[in-house]
Amino acid sequence: MSVTEPQTDEVAEAPLPSLWHHADFLKFWGGETLSLLGTQVTNLALPLTAIIAFKASNDEVGVLRFLQLAPYIGLALLFGVWVDRVRRRTVMLVTNLVRMVLIGLVPVLHWTHALTMPVLLVLACAIGVASVLYDVSWMPFVPTLVKDPRHFVEANAKMGISSSISDVAGPGLAGALVAALTAPVAMVVDSVSYLVSVGSLLLVRVDEPRPEKTVRRDVKAEIKAGLSWVFRNPILRWLAFVGFCCNFSMITVWTMFLLYGTHDLKLSSATLGLIFSVASIGGLIGATISRKMIARFPLGPLYFVCQSLLLLGPTVIVVAGGPKPAVVALMIVSFFTTYAGLGVANVIIVSVRQTTTPQSMMSRMTACFRMLLFGGGALGGLTAGLLSGAIGNKHALEVAAAFSAAVIIALALSPVTRLRELPPPAEEPAVATA
Repeated sequence: MSVTEPQTDEVAEAPLPSLWHHADFLKFWGGETLSLLGTQVTNLALPLTAIIAFKASNDEVGVLRFLQLAPYIGLALLFGVWVDRVRRRTVMLVTNLVRMVLIGLVPVLHWTHALTMPVLLVLACAIGVASVLYDVSWMPFVPTLVKDPRHFVEANAKMGISSSISDVAGPGLAGALVAALTAPVAMVVDSVSYLVSVGSLLLVRVDEPRPEKTVRRDVKAEIKAGLSWVFRNPILRWLAFVGFCCNFSMITVWTMFLLYGTHDLKLSSATLGLIFSVASIGGLIGATISRKMIARFPLGPLYFVCQSLLLLGPTVIVVAGGPKPAVVALMIVSFFTTYAGLGVANVIIVSVRQTTTPQSMMSRMTACFRMLLFGGGALGGLTAGLLSGAIGNKHALEVAAAFSAAVIIALALSPVTRLRELPPPAEEPAVATA
């Protein structure tokens, strides 16, 4: 160790070329950006299809949102084990093709008058299954693509910018498309975006080695190993717990607001899209400045402040009152605050997760987080529909805002808030190879 440690320190001080010079990452990044933009269209068009075309009740909208995210609860860990055994790029290609077809079925069935609410629910669940498989592949694929851990923050910041750009442009585009084409037809845009993403992945020429085969291929044992890796590490364990609570809060508030804005405030789909689009500039700003913020401030306190902004954002919604323009402005402030905090926090969270996990465990770690994060989102969507139906949209938002603010207590107890910088890269666990 006395020989290698000085070499590591020396390399760490050497300047790295920016990922702007990394051709394969740029191809992947471009395709993923367009795909995320298309996904924003579906995120708004799918529930609006249920609300407008089928006069769906609050409970039905909650079930629809639950079915989109429920596959993460049951399948993420199983998929994570499998993806750790294969080349992730191939999995990403196949799953994007599947999502392209499934989303394209919505407008096709609409045109042929074969689209019904039960069919929409089945398609939402099937899209969710394909999304699980893609999500446990692409995050672990990024470290394979950029290779050097010192590039993780830059890579995640760029991916965060893409997500924020889609948040800014997507809802406004979705609202305009829904208004012009109707909600089902607008989903054609998302279907085409996945086709472009497939093309960009085909152009990537990364040398992705096939994972080594181990003597033992016990799925239960490998799932247990992935869970143990996350829950025995205090940093990962608290990131997972707080992430579950944050996603539960965000999806609950987002779904309740969609119902509240449509039914109580009588906002048009274009106005709803405008609110999310303008507010999402906060996420773009957060993702853009995240690298400089991480370089300037201690990691843990920065994480605490950004997550607190996210958790306090819903409070602004419940206190909004007065003329409709003033209410809309306060809604924008609420979501702007939420997305700004999320823009920086996400870069920190993903970078910490990637640094503290070896490549052989990356998909299982990601699967565990996806199960918890999207499981929280699925339960949040279901809770939003049921609670709004039981006590009304406004009162349901008040309950959700109170829960969100209370999560700050858990955030303050997290050891993540005491980190000064990224943890050292994790070493591969010893395994028996065939």
